[in-house]
Amino acid sequence: MKIAVKINDVQREFSITPGETLLELLRREGYKGVKKGCETGDCGACAVLLDGRAVNSCLVLAAKVDGHTVVTVEGLEKNGELAPLQEAFLDTGAVQCGYCTPGMLIAATDLLAHNPDPSEEEIKEAISGNLCRCTGYVKQVEAIKLAVQRMRGGEDA
Repeated sequence: MKIAVKINDVQREFSITPGETLLELLRREGYKGVKKGCETGDCGACAVLLDGRAVNSCLVLAAKVDGHTVVTVEGLEKNGELAPLQEAFLDTGAVQCGYCTPGMLIAATDLLAHNPDPSEEEIKEAISGNLCRCTGYVKQVEAIKLAVQRMRGGEDA
């Protein structure tokens, strides 16, 4: 079966097999920022934006994205410039081992697209589907708060 999907602003066509997940398709096609974690939707490592909303790509059949738009962590940077969230994650040391970072960035991107001034509790709720074994999530919350501040034109925290 063939599908057409826009990935990171590039229209693509793929041959897929029955039962193939979006995660499997993306990894096969070289999108290595989409991490293969639990494959049960519990860890958030494989999160992508599907039509602007964060989803776990391990739970989405590739056939279901035909005609839709997908953004991976690779698609967050524009014209060689990191997104404000990516910069903030680097500046606050929120990356640790880096395995959960793509999913965290996707979850935070979804949050800020729909709520540009979230409370700390809203930030924690937004990233609650992303497991991190390195931290207590403090640095990720700090990074998201810093990105919000920067996007509003405020000084660095």
